[in-house]
Amino acid sequence: MSRRLVITADDLGRESGTTEVIAALLAEGNVTATTLICVSPAAERAAELARELGVLPRLHVTLTSERGLPRWRPLDAAASLVDPDGTLTDDPFALGARGEASDVVREADAQLRWMRDRGLSPVAADSHAGTLYGLHGRSWLAEALEWCARHGFAFRLPRDPEPYFGGPLPPPLAAAHERAVAHADALGVAIPETIATNRRTATDLGSYEQLRDDYLRRLAQLPEGTSELFLHPSREDAVAGPDGIVRAWETRLLRDPAWHAALEREGIELTDSWWP
Repeated sequence: MSRRLVITADDLGRESGTTEVIAALLAEGNVTATTLICVSPAAERAAELARELGVLPRLHVTLTSERGLPRWRPLDAAASLVDPDGTLTDDPFALGARGEASDVVREADAQLRWMRDRGLSPVAADSHAGTLYGLHGRSWLAEALEWCARHGFAFRLPRDPEPYFGGPLPPPLAAAHERAVAHADALGVAIPETIATNRRTATDLGSYEQLRDDYLRRLAQLPEGTSELFLHPSREDAVAGPDGIVRAWETRLLRDPAWHAALEREGIELTDSWWP
């Protein structure tokens, strides 16, 4: 069995700067997939660019706003998902404390309709800021998998979680993950072998070279089967705070000859999906 890799640029539609960078990376062939945020003011332009490029984004189910940007509003005014002003909180833990499963599913349905109304019919979904997974309170992973099964979608849930978490999961989380993978398999929801991303800040990394070396190490450790590497490329001036530095570094990485040489050296086959 060969090692195959989906290289995903998350957050198409986050704002105009990120959207422009991701569209350029797609046009250059430096990423193989992207995910679309439907609730932002830049979403219409993002959908237009996806159509122009002939790219079908995954639905990036978005239940929280982004710090440093004006708050987003849900497409379905579900009470448990919003603050008193009707906007999505930028605190995943606040959402995790109050969100109701029925409201989560209604909002996912509304975002799917939004994409389809614009000529984009996704075949897979994932979770913006990881809110569906229960990492910030309540878990809606079972409901998300059942929702994916109803629509025939694949879903970003790693069969092997250790590369993402950096080691074995704590026993309660390991048991929950094992149940989720079994549930996905029973429902026929396709999931990747593993997933990987950068979870370190610019301060932790210290330099672009350290980020690049971390990603090169991840390439060397990819298992057989189809995995996903998801990044958040952007321009430094498009994202407030230190996150902008890391996103600019990820943009640089995806164009770095050393990165492309490593992909070739490792014999990794690039693909746009982990499902048939």
